[in-house]
Amino acid sequence: MDIQTLKQRYDIIGNDPRLMLALNKAVQVAPTNLSILITGESGVGKDVFSRIIHENSLRKHVRQGRGLISVNCGAIPEGTIESELFGHVKGAFTGADRSRKGYFEEADGGTIFLDEIGELPLAMQVKLLRVLENGEIMPVGSSTALKIDVRVVAATNIDILKAVRNGRFREDLYYRLNQLSIYLPPLRERKDDIPLLFRKFSSDVAEKYHMPPIVLTEDAKRMMMDYPWYGNVRELKNITEQIAVVETERTITPAILQNYLSYIPTERMPAVVEPNIQSGGGQAISDRELLLKALSMGQMISEMRQELNELRQMVANGQWSVGNGQQAVHGGQLAVSGGQHPGAQEEDFLTPEIIEEDPVALEDCEKSAIVRALEKAGGNRKIAASELHISERTLYRKIKEYGI
Repeated sequence: MDIQTLKQRYDIIGNDPRLMLALNKAVQVAPTNLSILITGESGVGKDVFSRIIHENSLRKHVRQGRGLISVNCGAIPEGTIESELFGHVKGAFTGADRSRKGYFEEADGGTIFLDEIGELPLAMQVKLLRVLENGEIMPVGSSTALKIDVRVVAATNIDILKAVRNGRFREDLYYRLNQLSIYLPPLRERKDDIPLLFRKFSSDVAEKYHMPPIVLTEDAKRMMMDYPWYGNVRELKNITEQIAVVETERTITPAILQNYLSYIPTERMPAVVEPNIQSGGGQAISDRELLLKALSMGQMISEMRQELNELRQMVANGQWSVGNGQQAVHGGQLAVSGGQHPGAQEEDFLTPEIIEEDPVALEDCEKSAIVRALEKAGGNRKIAASELHISERTLYRKIKEYGI
């Protein structure tokens, strides 16, 4: 199948060279049995590429309609994930009143797509590695291994190599999954594709609801291309559909568009824009952004606290000298300290109390973001987790932690 036919079949819009490279790789590797690791941010279309790989492989006719099993590893509670993946026998645990096949057995002869593989607990990573190496699964409560023939396509939106370095993902499993990798670039790095995608989504809505399509002014088009699109193609599709359905004006100007964009590029627009109530605009800063900022700041403060504690320990051990712009060598180490303001004491620069209260405020901020996301999703945790761009497991843990 040539690339243009492939793009039409799977509704892939765009001509970015890296997107074309990814499509070529998917087509070339599809007939093989290599394990594939698809990387890229959330919303770039990793699930579409899993279908391309499966439906252009020799496994596509295996049990039509069940040959590709998709599993979101981040959405399965840690306590049940082994049973979900590998199945269980009757009596394996309380409530197991009958034996049940797992996803791997269901996919036997076909392909299994493991999305959010980076969320897989370490204990399960060991068992998955055994499956990939031996082609065998062990249902929970069973002493007999089952032979299976499954092709694995995995995907992640995290920096998997960083996870390996931090000990959160097994290096041997990474290399076993990554027999060939496919990288999907984020939408903000495919700026020329954004107007094409907007036009396609606009036309789809117009055809579906029998209404005139919406069009962008040149200024609005530039605003769309400057927008960071952290939700990528999924976010662009949702916003285009919202505008097409809500707005009576079919020519979209920046004034209209800014009511639908939660991030406004600072070089063109103010950092925070008040919503236009008459146009039905939403929040200027989304709950997801609030949570991500809180998590990022929390990590930064944790690192700062750790560094300050290390400095205090070094001072106590005589390894560090605090002075006014002086350098000193103690214990074989070079210590450099900047100038202090008049009257400042050494302890002023070494005590972490100045930031001790920040985590409380950050926790409140994070809790508020989660509560608002849950309210917005009508209590649906899966939708709320997607809005916050975290896994359902992380959301469950946060809900329990904050008593929400």
